[in-house]
Amino acid sequence: MDGNGRWAKKINQKRIFGHKNGTESVRDCISGSIEIGVKNITLYVFSMENWKRPKIEINALMRLLVNSLEKELDSLMENEIKLCAIGDLDALNKQSKEKLKEVILKTSNNKKLVLTLAISYGSRQEINNAFKLISNKVKNNIISEENIDEKIINEHLYTRNLPNVDLLIRTGGEYRISNFLLWQIAYAELYFSNVLWPDFRKNDFFNAIICYQKRERRFGKISEQK
Repeated sequence: MDGNGRWAKKINQKRIFGHKNGTESVRDCISGSIEIGVKNITLYVFSMENWKRPKIEINALMRLLVNSLEKELDSLMENEIKLCAIGDLDALNKQSKEKLKEVILKTSNNKKLVLTLAISYGSRQEINNAFKLISNKVKNNIISEENIDEKIINEHLYTRNLPNVDLLIRTGGEYRISNFLLWQIAYAELYFSNVLWPDFRKNDFFNAIICYQKRERRFGKISEQK
């Protein structure tokens, strides 16, 4: 969800103003997901690299996270949305971590849409962590080296309970992945939008879906093998 800061700068506002307005885009796209029957959506909320930002912005983002979770809980329950989170959640401050755990628990039985927040997330760090876990299990004879395959690796990633990624959408006119789900998007379709995230609405989301539907996904095969 890229472009919040640049959006705010364009109208001579502080960066956090862009982040706050970006929550409306989140709400609109989730509504669109439910409308067309999308079952899983993952939002890149805060990257590992974002910890390098000024402390004042980080603190404001953590407060925004807590406020948004409190504000949206009723809507999550009403729309049968199950909240999950991936990333180094222990790096979050106590208030953010506790509120996140609270909402995850309260929505755990919802079944219409799984909404996953990638917070304090970095894909390289995730893969590195998975290798350490697997190595430790090999060392302790829990897993044999010969049995390590894609399935074993998947089981040690943060996303082990999520399906493969079909479509990755990046807003804000940037053409890079920025350390997001590098393993999981191996065969995903990529869609880049020039729209800054606070201006990204349901119709923009639908346009990405329509573009995805027109693509041919061959997974290494030729068209005639489909």
